Amino acid sequence: MSDQWDGRGLPPVAAARVERAASGGPWTSMLTVPSAAGLSATEFEPVGEVMGSIVQNVGWSGYGGCGAWGAGGFGGYGGTMGPMAPVPAFGPYVEALRHGYDTAIGRMQLEAAGIGADGVVGVSLTAGPFDQGSREFMALGTAVRSTRPHERPPQPFCTELAGQDVAKLVGAGWLPVRIVYGIALYIRHDDMRTRSQMSWMSGNTEVTGYSHLVTAARAEARRDFTRRVAAAGAEGAIVSDMSLWMREIEPSENHRDHVAEATVFGNALLAVEHPTAPSRSSSLTFLPLRPTREAP
Repeated sequence: MSDQWDGRGLPPVAAARVERAASGGPWTSMLTVPSAAGLSATEFEPVGEVMGSIVQNVGWSGYGGCGAWGAGGFGGYGGTMGPMAPVPAFGPYVEALRHGYDTAIGRMQLEAAGIGADGVVGVSLTAGPFDQGSREFMALGTAVRSTRPHERPPQPFCTELAGQDVAKLVGAGWLPVRIVYGIALYIRHDDMRTRSQMSWMSGNTEVTGYSHLVTAARAEARRDFTRRVAAAGAEGAIVSDMSLWMREIEPSENHRDHVAEATVFGNALLAVEHPTAPSRSSSLTFLPLRPTREAP
């Protein structure tokens, strides 16, 4: 196996796999039975399994402060690009995540284009630990090709949605064209009020600082998601997942902060001119069957 690959395009092993798949022969699929059955109602047919991956070191470089320096002073909070400008704070970390996801998706699309596909459905997009400080970002899905004669798109569409969901959308005049996501990190210093509300003596009370922190992180992730939908030229999007990860850090002794990492994933949609799902049949009327009474 050659070790001279420079990171551009597909890894040599992946390129060889695409070449074999493009030459013909049996194809593989990640579709479930319901997904395959649903996809059969559209113009798309499966042509093969495709994958993209990257192992990347993800560090916290850039962050060198504390949530006490956020907007509002002690007990304030700072966002992805820094609690105190021009400190980048978590900016490098978020950009590393973006590079991982985008590279995995891009390599999957390169594989799909290499076997003559028009899109990828049922994509599984994951980011898991690989080694100390490293993560593997992986995109895995089933490439599909249109049965209608047309020019191939410059880049295949991709969606997390299953075949039956794609069929419903296409039948309604929409095509999922791209996986989009929003990411935001916020940090907040545990000030006196927060520590007091966290005390066992405070009883059942809201920790307002943490409520503010998670709300701000989720709101920024949604704004980032919306910006990326617009940048994709899409007319709308379907949110598939929203998650929040909260962790504690201690920049110095007896000095504690909390970081909230929020993500929003979904599928950008474009209107299509020719829905291809079968038209709905007319509804049927069901009448209750009751035994008739015999005449006395």
